Amino acid sequence: MLKIAVNGVCGRMGARIAALVFEDSQLKLVAALERHGHPSLDKDVGTIAGCGETNIKVTSTLNTHADVVIDFSSPESTVAIAEVCSKKNIGLIVGTTGLNPQQFERIKSFSTQIPCLISPNMCVGVNVMFNLAAQMAQMLGKEFDIEIIETHHRFKKDSPSGTALKLAEKICEATGRKLDKDVIYGRHGITGERPENQIGMHAVRSGDVIGDHTVVFGSLGERIEITHKAHTRDTFVRGAIRAAKFIAQKPPGMYSMSDVLSIQS
Repeated sequence: MLKIAVNGVCGRMGARIAALVFEDSQLKLVAALERHGHPSLDKDVGTIAGCGETNIKVTSTLNTHADVVIDFSSPESTVAIAEVCSKKNIGLIVGTTGLNPQQFERIKSFSTQIPCLISPNMCVGVNVMFNLAAQMAQMLGKEFDIEIIETHHRFKKDSPSGTALKLAEKICEATGRKLDKDVIYGRHGITGERPENQIGMHAVRSGDVIGDHTVVFGSLGERIEITHKAHTRDTFVRGAIRAAKFIAQKPPGMYSMSDVLSIQS
């Protein structure tokens, strides 16, 4: 049985991960982690996840052995738990978004010691979308303008979403664009004609939307749109659990959801 620890367990995603781990006969939740000073420390995680008493208390330190830690917390907390995992030889799944380049590289450095998977979105459909968007951008060529629109709930802290940034990254890789040069974030004022290589990125925050992403390819006389809509957070959770089962059998290294899903880039 695979032993799972959840970091950020009191968040929206963390609570659902704990609940679905309890439902999976191949998994066992062994630790529920939250930041120092969190008001839910020492509470039974079942009361937070809505699955009844579990005899597992929410703690701020990992005091038991786990095979894999699934992390949906904050960038600072993710870096901290990654270091703990490297010392304890525990695989790591990271779904936290908003990591800056230094934080990403810090986590990546631990992959020489443990299997590590970082993904801004663990939905199966979104990871197929990453590759489709890249392929379409390459096939359609420079005559088609590219815009990325993402919509999330009002509580989301980072913008644009990690998923939207990953879409832009994949498109840039496929078409020879530069993420730091060709991607703009919204428009305001007299911007002039649209440059040929520009990718527009637009973030919408509204109500309780879980996550919608659209890539628009537009030319004179026609338009193609690829859209993914997440109906429930459980779709991210199922992807994260699938990823945890995957890396538990793997040697140290950096992995992606494409590896989990056997998607050829």
